[in-house]
Amino acid sequence: MEGTPGVLFREETVRRSVLVTVGYLMTACAPAATVSTPAPGTGGSVAAAPATASIPKIQFEKYTLPNGLEVILHEDHSTPIVTVNTWYKVGSGDEKPGRTGFAHLFEHIMFMGSQNVPVGMFDKELEAAGADNNGSTTEDRTNYYENLPSNALPLALWLDADRMGFLLPTMDKAKLDLQREVVKNERRQGVDNVPYGRADETILAALYPRGHPYSWPVIGSLADLDAASVEDVSQFFRTYYAPNNATLTVAGDFNPTEVKRLVQLYFGDIPRGPAIPPRPQVAPIVLPKDTFLVLEDRVQLPRAFYDWPTVRLFDKDDAALDVLASVLASGKNSRLYKRLVYDMQVAQNVFASQQSSKLAGRFEIDITPKPGQSLAAIARVVKEELQKLMTAEIT
Repeated sequence: MEGTPGVLFREETVRRSVLVTVGYLMTACAPAATVSTPAPGTGGSVAAAPATASIPKIQFEKYTLPNGLEVILHEDHSTPIVTVNTWYKVGSGDEKPGRTGFAHLFEHIMFMGSQNVPVGMFDKELEAAGADNNGSTTEDRTNYYENLPSNALPLALWLDADRMGFLLPTMDKAKLDLQREVVKNERRQGVDNVPYGRADETILAALYPRGHPYSWPVIGSLADLDAASVEDVSQFFRTYYAPNNATLTVAGDFNPTEVKRLVQLYFGDIPRGPAIPPRPQVAPIVLPKDTFLVLEDRVQLPRAFYDWPTVRLFDKDDAALDVLASVLASGKNSRLYKRLVYDMQVAQNVFASQQSSKLAGRFEIDITPKPGQSLAAIARVVKEELQKLMTAEIT
């Protein structure tokens, strides 16, 4: 495959390279960290090995309530435990420029009580029943889950239903301000004040065009969080946290007849929300040029990031790129890890991944050298190993 443009972390153009379809981005974090040689992409494809065993089917039942809530039930009576997972089809990719961080903000607000659950009681009720719970947010979805003893299942369903249907009556500026500060502090701790913490948002801004749903980080910006009003976040909730934009999954030790009754009892009367706004149609990312960027940071060692825009989740090449990441940097015998960490002993660690999402994907290699080692020399090794992928089959 002929090379296509991409990006590095410094303001100079480097020669073209490609991974699978489009371009190349490399970033380096450290004072005066420089990389003079870009890593190339790969143009070859990875042939799928023939299946040696059939994949066992997971038995489940799926149905939809009149209000649009999708319900998935999977029975497993091996232990007296059940998991409830409420999955909202909203993530940072549904936000708008200037109003970022809302999906992640609600990951916190949803634990702050609702009309029939006072502040602090959500966790207390579950902990008293022997449960653990948490949530997570990505570009594409937000989920909330509880793992608990089977006899406490009605409690989890009731709590989740109350915050789905009756969160807004308790939404006020005091609650918003409290969780806004929590999220801002989370950003300070996890992004602004940790080594290499701002690399990812710098890569996103360089990899995706301005306004692309993936061009900002999931956690959002401090300025956007400060600017958010109660009405801003309330409208975001009305739009996306409705039963017709959610999937409720119950898996474990339960009686399906009883669970269906409870789901109807607790969730059935929650009104359907408005039609979900469609995400913008985005074309595959094609970078206009290869670029090299340097992000200065207070770290003891530089770190190089090589990023290529690739394919979206479940694309025909998605799994092949997962395998490619393993070949390059998963385990002591992987190609880059063995050569850089063990044979040459010039790097502390090597990592590679295919990060695929609903709209797009990216392939990343990041390498931390040992003290005194040159990123430029390491880049030459990366180039050689990627060149081998273009000219020789993977064993």
